[in-house]
Amino acid sequence: MKITVELLNQRYQINHNFSWNLAIPLNFNHQQPNHFNADIACAKPMQTGGFIGDTTQGGSCNVNELQLNPHCNGTHTETIAHICDFDAPLSLMLSEINIPSLLPCALISITPELASTMNESYSPEFELNDKIITRATLEQALNSFDNEQSNAVVIRTLPNELNKQGEHYHSDNQPAFFSHEAIMYLNERGVEHLIVDLPSIDRLHDDGLMTCHHLFWQVIEGAHQPSPNSLINKTITEMAYIDNQINDGFYFLNLQTPAFVNDAAPSRPVLYPVELLESLDTETSSA
Repeated sequence: MKITVELLNQRYQINHNFSWNLAIPLNFNHQQPNHFNADIACAKPMQTGGFIGDTTQGGSCNVNELQLNPHCNGTHTETIAHICDFDAPLSLMLSEINIPSLLPCALISITPELASTMNESYSPEFELNDKIITRATLEQALNSFDNEQSNAVVIRTLPNELNKQGEHYHSDNQPAFFSHEAIMYLNERGVEHLIVDLPSIDRLHDDGLMTCHHLFWQVIEGAHQPSPNSLINKTITEMAYIDNQINDGFYFLNLQTPAFVNDAAPSRPVLYPVELLESLDTETSSA
């Protein structure tokens, strides 16, 4: 099946039969990515009365009970409710966020920089070996994309090794994170959906400030309630994996999430490559 999309006076074609899945498969009870020393995601057969949900133990079918932490056990998408009180309106929860089926998306690759050599900021202050994604590197990588093409941005950090799919992130292997200036630049560009292969856009140990999350959603630092200026329809997807076979460039993104009434849930970002068919006259086109 092929879909035709018009954007910025250009007509694109999407082949719906070909796509790239950016979600890391979550292998319950086995090797899986992990953040913040959380318990691993696990599965066990349901048992009730004389029933057991395991055919190897004599059950009539397999029925597993799953235990997971969306933020720490694999690819997940989170909303502003991640940093806001849960007595906030339901509309802040993932089940109520209106995410279009196809999002214009820029995929870029970035090598994090040593924070001590950059003139950018973070709170708390950088530590000696911190590596960050900077505004300057984002500006360079996104320079060839229009704002309308980068409604969603997927960021692959380099080097891009397969071990990201089962990495355990902790204080001894501090992952890269974003500077304040980098997040402010994404806001200036109008990025609404950010997809990264990092466990968090903030530092692993940051005294609980989560300042980049607050900046992205425009929530006052230290506050746990959205303000009238907060950007409540934006999402952050973390711990994705972008295969090296996928070239940097312009795509359309389908961000698949379950209807969880929660601040976050496991997710499946899917990239569709596009083919430029033709340019359109301004008077007859519609974005």
